[in-house]
Amino acid sequence: MAESLLQASRQRRAKAMTAAAGSAGRAAVSLLLCALLAPGGAYVLDDSDGLGREFDGIGAVSGGGATSRLLVNYPEPYRSQILDYLFKPNFGASLHILKVEIGGDGQTTDGTEPSHMHYALDENYFRGYEWWLMKEAKKRNPNITLMGLPWSFPGWLGKGFNWPYVNLQLTAYYVVSWIVGAKYYHDLDIDYIGIWNERTFDSDYIKVLRRMLNYQGLQRVKIIASDNLWEPIAASMLLDPELLKVIDVIGAHYPGTHTVKDARLTEKKLWSSEDFSTLNNDVGAGCWARVLNQNYINGYMTSTIAWNLVASYYEQLPYGRCGLMTAQEPWSGHYVVESPIWISAHTTQFTQPGWYYLKTVGHLEKGGSYVALTDGLGNLTIIIETMCHKTPLETWSHKQSKCIRPFLPYFNVSRQYATFILKGSFSEIPGLQVWYTKLGKPSERFLFKQLDSLWLPDGSDSFTLELQADELFTLTTLTAGTKGSYPVPPRSQPFPRIYKDDFNVDYPFFTEAPNFADQTGVFEYFTNMEDPGEHRFTLRQVLNQRPITWAADAYNTISVIGDYKWSNVTIKCDVYIETPQTGGVFIAGRVNKGGILIRSARGVFFWIFANGTYRVTGDLAGWMIYALGQADIRAKKWYTLTLTIKGHFSSGMLNGKPLWTNVPVNFPKNGWAAIGTHFFEFAQFDNFYVEAMG
Repeated sequence: MAESLLQASRQRRAKAMTAAAGSAGRAAVSLLLCALLAPGGAYVLDDSDGLGREFDGIGAVSGGGATSRLLVNYPEPYRSQILDYLFKPNFGASLHILKVEIGGDGQTTDGTEPSHMHYALDENYFRGYEWWLMKEAKKRNPNITLMGLPWSFPGWLGKGFNWPYVNLQLTAYYVVSWIVGAKYYHDLDIDYIGIWNERTFDSDYIKVLRRMLNYQGLQRVKIIASDNLWEPIAASMLLDPELLKVIDVIGAHYPGTHTVKDARLTEKKLWSSEDFSTLNNDVGAGCWARVLNQNYINGYMTSTIAWNLVASYYEQLPYGRCGLMTAQEPWSGHYVVESPIWISAHTTQFTQPGWYYLKTVGHLEKGGSYVALTDGLGNLTIIIETMCHKTPLETWSHKQSKCIRPFLPYFNVSRQYATFILKGSFSEIPGLQVWYTKLGKPSERFLFKQLDSLWLPDGSDSFTLELQADELFTLTTLTAGTKGSYPVPPRSQPFPRIYKDDFNVDYPFFTEAPNFADQTGVFEYFTNMEDPGEHRFTLRQVLNQRPITWAADAYNTISVIGDYKWSNVTIKCDVYIETPQTGGVFIAGRVNKGGILIRSARGVFFWIFANGTYRVTGDLAGWMIYALGQADIRAKKWYTLTLTIKGHFSSGMLNGKPLWTNVPVNFPKNGWAAIGTHFFEFAQFDNFYVEAMG
């Protein structure tokens, strides 16, 4: 590459003073050669004294939890377009790493993801959508790194305790079986495996996991720990030689670009294995640009992984729109390629895992930072960011880059000239491709714009940039970068006002019904082999035991659906209680909370129980009782429930006949529709219907 650029430089000797500004006006910013140098900082980029740490890639998390839930039922071609923006090399985010949740049946932020082993003797490697997502990522980038990490675990592993380390061998077998199943059923090679997301690690368990991986011939699978803070894992590794040996990478979450001494002393790779988690507007983009550079400069972290990959969950769930892009309307096909996609591209399209950072990286004199990476074959990529963070009293564009966590101390970025001097093997580079982003006011905003190439005159080894706040530059010898695009997707539409699903799918590609978002429990397509009639195909709640939880799962199971703005609705569903005496099911409207807040959800809940009673409550937990009574209900029989909520009143019907009427409802004013069960019990649902009247 360097040779071809040198040849091009000779051909253009007469035009060697060309600046990169021309075609993009002020957006290009003056790219001046050192002969025009204004006062400012000088920064040497040099490999003469060796290289820095090996770069391991930029990635994102699907899961933790159910963050890709709505993506799977997008119609084509929009679903493939979204996947291209995420994974296709030299197109969009071009991610190097995909990290997925190993579903454990528990609530893990925005929903539950199903386990491959609901029960001790149960194995199914086609549940959920993470298998599909990994295959789609590999289809686009065969070299993508795959990672797996549990958040929750199925309850049977705890043997009565809310703890995954009761039987270390059993939990290790459970995790290793997921890795083996990925290969056997999907031809997916998992590269890294984690321990327990943001929860306690067990040193003995990590050693058992390593031995079991080796026993299964999975020596190539590396262990990352502990997906929490730098400590106590780093100190534990320094005090335990065997633990130090079996852990390949220390992964910390939201490190604020800094590491700790113990972590560096281990001499292991250091990753920010979960970061970002910020609204995907330009403020979030500024956060992402800053941490991608400064995680290495300040903390020697060679990989940064965003939570989350794509915001494909109902926006009113916790951390709405905290994905690199937004795809939360499968019913319309609408999606938004948000600015963090193009911030990612500034690094991902011009580097690869296996490149090396230069030792000469750092902060700019008047704010901002720069990193440089090389493949060791003559290629060089320089990434410069000037993301600003000022007090909220200052202008909007100067609030850029504040991440949702951790606390970011005050700092300032001001206009500056920065001179970069190429030394060592880079001194002969004749020119660089230039890519540019400017965040802030729409009139000044550019995302991942290619500018004119920067050519250095023969004999010159430096160039100067004029830098202003909230800018991002990539200067590179690579010519393969592309700002990919597709035709504008369909316009945004609310969830259909009338929606029905009879679940009549003989061989479903996915185990979950479209648009239902499980918040506690797992609801799957089910085939009643004994019922050849109307209820042969149903939706079934399949957990009979509380999982080992990561968050505050409810004590009832629940799946929500629809438009959070719905107020006046009629919800109708056939229900089937499978558990005699103690079983119960509900349908609900105006459900106002989900995700990690599901336990405190309010709404209007219409329950029937196998003991012959019904109940109307104002909350999922069942503490706020609006009405109750007797009804002709028992287990193992189908019933049709109808719930109507209009204004400040609600009413319910059983099999088309009024069971309760005009029950006052003052709060909440709106929310999702929902179905669910009284506790972790088998139950079935069919012929779901909802009509919203406003």
